[in-house]
Amino acid sequence: MSEPVDDLLSRRRLRAWLRLLGVARKVENHLREFLRVEHATTLPRFDVMAALHANGGPMTMTELSRRLLVSNGNATAVVDRLERDGLARRTPSPDDRRTVHVALTEVGHRRFEELAADHAREVNKLLAGLTAQDLDALRGVMHRMRGGQG
Repeated sequence: MSEPVDDLLSRRRLRAWLRLLGVARKVENHLREFLRVEHATTLPRFDVMAALHANGGPMTMTELSRRLLVSNGNATAVVDRLERDGLARRTPSPDDRRTVHVALTEVGHRRFEELAADHAREVNKLLAGLTAQDLDALRGVMHRMRGGQG
């Protein structure tokens, strides 16, 4: 007796998910090691700096943790280290003393721009085997997977 088409498709989707997860983990692990070895930094630190840099101005710790999809505690620990190194600064909100804003310092922005350029070059090397057509197809598939969002 043959397997119903829906079951076959379901199993193929599961295998596709596992492959996507495997590729994502492999790339992420490579970038973690690259940042550690080449720049003596971590991926979470890079991600926090990227969010702060992209925001263009101060943001609350809650906004930062939401953007990064991490707990406030995780974001706070990274910001503590960035602040200690002179790359970020916290300022209390003038409107609500319970709220603290965080932003990169000028040194932090310059450091992030250096990191981002090297990170982009490394990602380019990792994905060098993909053609423009491959990237367009991949983007289309991911767009559909997200339900047409983003």
